[in-house]
Amino acid sequence: MKKFLILIISISTLFSCSSDNNNISEVNIRLSNVSQYNFKNIVVNTSTGNTNFENMSSQETTNYKAFETAYRYAFVELEIDGKTYTLQPIDYVGETPLKNGNYTYQIDANDSQEQYGKLSLTLIDE
Repeated sequence: MKKFLILIISISTLFSCSSDNNNISEVNIRLSNVSQYNFKNIVVNTSTGNTNFENMSSQETTNYKAFETAYRYAFVELEIDGKTYTLQPIDYVGETPLKNGNYTYQIDANDSQEQYGKLSLTLIDE
């Protein structure tokens, strides 16, 4: 009888546990600046319109913002030292939208001065 009770408790505990992303009812994205540069006037578009993230210092992470639809990459435009840099996706054909949950777009910037070659984006699924 004791083993049966332990089994029932274990099974009920297993089924009552769930990851945090299962309880999230929208796609939440935050930005993480992993570069050595400060970012200003950050705009992100995941295909449903521009979202402003304002400014970020080097190594800073923003709060989450909700998005209607998002993909593993996005349009990003920002300024570094007064110059505008852009990460421009061609399209989202063949891409699967992200499921509801929390994600981080980790943005890095290299030493290039090319408007379309300086930024890179990595999706972190949390």
